[in-house]
Amino acid sequence: MLMGRVVGNVWATRKAESLVGMRMLLVRPFTTGREEAQDVIVAGAPLGAGMGETVLVAFGRAARTVLGSEDVGWQAAVVAIVDSISLADGGTFELGDSGERIPT
Repeated sequence: MLMGRVVGNVWATRKAESLVGMRMLLVRPFTTGREEAQDVIVAGAPLGAGMGETVLVAFGRAARTVLGSEDVGWQAAVVAIVDSISLADGGTFELGDSGERIPT
């Protein structure tokens, strides 16, 4: 799994039948330095995540299970929309709309 920010939508009028009706999002992963990477991932989005939200993305069988079928032609799916994060150093914060940390 990885955590990242939704940075865009993908629209496709022609796609495999197993993908019909599935929303597709562009997710930019966070690096270990808590910054955003340059690469993006296209992930199926069954939970209604929107632009700017922080999400968890699963891959492979875990992703296909969340999408409802082992037969779906997909390798990545949004499995959670993140509300807050607690760190080992005791810091806890929520994420604002633009990704800023709001201490709790």
